[in-house]
Amino acid sequence: MDDNLHSPQRRLIELRMEHADLDDVIDRVNPVNPVDQPPRPDDLSLRRLKKRRLLLKDEISRLEMALQPPEPA
Repeated sequence: MDDNLHSPQRRLIELRMEHADLDDVIDRVNPVNPVDQPPRPDDLSLRRLKKRRLLLKDEISRLEMALQPPEPA
């Protein structure tokens, strides 16, 4: 049972859930900001959220590639 808690498949599910959560947070925090307005004070936080989301996406892709069986030649 402990093996299932640390399986690559479970890790993939957790990463996808965190990515979806970040998508939701970013959508709620990031209203459309017209170009002529000054940057909001939370722009740094938003950039950090987006960077974390991108890192998660990269990690998800790497894990998916590792879990896929090799294609027959």
